[in-house]
Parts: sequence; structure tokens; C-alpha cells
Amino acid sequence: MTQELSFQKFIEQSDLLEELKYDFNEKAELRHIETQGPFVFNYYKNVPERNSKRYQALGHLLEQYIYELLEKVCKLQKVYIPPEADKEPRSFFFMSEKAFTNHHSALLILLQDHGVFRAGQWSQRAIVHHGLQHGSQIPCIQMALQAHYDVIVLNPNDNFVDLKIEKEWKGLSTQNIESSSLKMVETESFFSLQKPCQCIPKRCSDTPEEHMTYVWDYFISKTEGKDVAFIVHGYGGLVFMDLLVRRKSEVMSKVYAVALIDSQHHVRHQLGSDVQLLAWIKHHCREWVTSPKPLNKPAVTVLKKEFPMVSAGTEKYDLAPSSSLQSIFKYFKKALRAKTNINSSHVPIVTRSSTKI
Repeated sequence: MTQELSFQKFIEQSDLLEELKYDFNEKAELRHIETQGPFVFNYYKNVPERNSKRYQALGHLLEQYIYELLEKVCKLQKVYIPPEADKEPRSFFFMSEKAFTNHHSALLILLQDHGVFRAGQWSQRAIVHHGLQHGSQIPCIQMALQAHYDVIVLNPNDNFVDLKIEKEWKGLSTQNIESSSLKMVETESFFSLQKPCQCIPKRCSDTPEEHMTYVWDYFISKTEGKDVAFIVHGYGGLVFMDLLVRRKSEVMSKVYAVALIDSQHHVRHQLGSDVQLLAWIKHHCREWVTSPKPLNKPAVTVLKKEFPMVSAGTEKYDLAPSSSLQSIFKYFKKALRAKTNINSSHVPIVTRSSTKI
């Protein structure tokens, strides 16, 4: 996964080469390039503010690195939204090249949890401590592409631009440093206490719900004849249920399966007593939850009984997406086969007598 692109090259282009001597090894694990040890948060002894800023810088570099992997390794296209707003801050998402022209493949939508991480990540913490295979969405994307799915990778947490932090990030990317003293000053400036933010919302992506609805309305809903599946994690489950309520008939007709992972949705508050929606989620949704039970074993909770629930094969929230991946794709395959069989049974059989005038 990381052979094509080196994370260390991203760090070398920043002003944090000394503070972040890390790269991904052959197992896609983040390791110190000299000691081969895992990431150490407490780099500055007893200075939590600077350590936090260093971790934020690492997160930003990981974000840019994974965007590169999505484009160059997974061969996905970056799509800016709204397309016409090229003079203002705007968000984007990623999709496979033929997502809207290949009518013979299913379409998989990835909808992540709420947090600081962006498109291509299930969990920044899992990437740092367990590697790209567990924290990034890239293994899921590669598995989907190999199974002949088209893919859309949403970016629901890219909601605003902070002008002050944006300026700091650009300062980190200065490649032509005239002197080491200048570099030291810039690094010290970056690690100073964060000033109040100057935030500008991104139009059509002000919230995860708005981002999801916009991509559905202007992209996903435009696909003809494609069977759509979702993988949603954490808050992404709430966002999907919000979409289901907002675009009820469209979602019910286009989506054939939804895999929820430790979802934060609330059926009573979001779906109410809508009999149609309650019946639909019962037959089209399945949830993988953190549990001590083996993967895919039934895992019933007191609070949620709206649709089948099974174990994700781990008790760690950040690892649930990667742990349940194989089981989820088996579920999709079975659900798509069932849908195809139902559609085939509704096709009238043309007989000789039925063709007579």
C-alpha cells in the first residue's frame, strides 16, 4: 500500500522533520525511522500543549498523505462541491472513475464517524497506533474495487476552513527555507498556543448531514440502474438515517443494503413511527457492534432491536470497521443476490400464446 508513496517525504517537505521522524513500514504501520518504535505522544516532556500541536500536525500530514493514496493507489477522482464555487472555500469527496457511467456494477458509499479525520479514514487514532490497514478506508476500497464495485468516499467532517490554522498548515509546507533560524522561528510559531479560530463554513457541507444530502442529490441519485450499498461508522449511522428520512422514496428504491458499525443513530427520534421506514431498515440494514463474541455471532443489545446485530469481532471501537470488513462484504454479496432474484421473479415470462395478436 505504501510502496508507491512515502509518508516521510510529506514530513520532509514540512518544518517538522526533527519532531516527526516517522514513516509507514512494509506492514503499513507507523514507525520511527531510527528506532522502529511506535508513535510517542509525549515528545516534549511535561509540555502538553506542544505535544497536542505536534499530534495535530501529524494528523494534518496523514490527511494529505491519505488523499494522495486515494488518488494514486486507489485511482479515485477528487470531486469538488459545489462545482461552481471555485472562488470560495469548498469541500470535496472521492469516487471511482466510472462510478456514474458503469451501469453494470454496484455502488458502495463509505460514510465515516464524526471527528477531526477526513475522507479515507475510519479513525486517525487507529492509523497512528495500528496502521493504515486498520485505521484507513483503503483496504475497504481495494476490496470493493476487486469485487467490481464502484466507490464513493464521502468527506462529511470537512465542514469549514479555519483561516488561522490554514495559514499555519501552509507554513508547514514551506520547502525553500533560507536558514535554519527561520525554520526554527516558524516551528516555534506553529507550536505556540492556538489562537481563536476564524472559521468560514463550506457551502453545501456545513454539517455531515448537509454534505451527505448534497452528494446524494447531485451525484448518487443521478446514477441509473445501480444498486447502492452503504458502510457507515459511528455518527455516520445517524447521518444515513437522516438521509433516509429526507429522501425516503429515493433511498428505499436505490439502496439494497446498509452495513452499520457501532452506529449512533436513534430510530425513535429519527424515524418515529413511520411503518414503511421501520419495515425497510429491518430488511435492508445490519449492524456490527463491538463485542467479546467472535465475528458475525449474534449480539443483541437492550436498546437496539430494529434490525439484525452481530459482533464486529473486537471490543475496540476504532478497530471495528477493519475487523468486520470480510463479514460485511459477504453480507453485501448475499443481499445483492437476493435482490437480483426478486427482480428476476417479477419479470414476466413471454410465451408463444402471449405474443399472439
